[in-house]
Amino acid sequence: MEAQPASHALCCSVKWVSMTFDSEALHSVLLCRSGQRLCALPLRHVREIMRALPVDPMPAMADFLLGLALIRGVPVPVIDCARLVGPSRSPQVSRFVALTVGPRQLALAVDGVIGVRQLAAAALAEIAPLLDSSDDGLVQAIATLDAELLLVLRAGRMVPEAMWQALAVGEAAA
Repeated sequence: MEAQPASHALCCSVKWVSMTFDSEALHSVLLCRSGQRLCALPLRHVREIMRALPVDPMPAMADFLLGLALIRGVPVPVIDCARLVGPSRSPQVSRFVALTVGPRQLALAVDGVIGVRQLAAAALAEIAPLLDSSDDGLVQAIATLDAELLLVLRAGRMVPEAMWQALAVGEAAA
């Protein structure tokens, strides 16, 4: 058996490292619209997407909660995405995005779902977190009520219009 030159071994290992890095550089996200804002939710937290269901308000609930919806026979808290990212509730919720938060699930009420996209980790790191424009009192209320939910929401991102336009152009060319 003939020995391979040292440069061959180096080339192969560099290629392997490069392939590993490239596969980890993309993250699957679900793009949702809430008012005029576009949100990117990490797909690993998304359980399912459904039409908006009837919501029963609960007494003395936090401002960002719409109430409880019966999803697959289980009462699930419904959070208004528009209220998370801005000062007012959304008047046109059409979809629920069921999120897995530890052993539980929550539904995020959004105006629409655009679909799943692959975004570069570097690009995601440069855009604002989902709760970046939220008031401090709201973030503190979430932290007090549910630390796991806060972690899931902090992983979400607000997609700027320029990035959305680039994604749309890329899709049209494909």
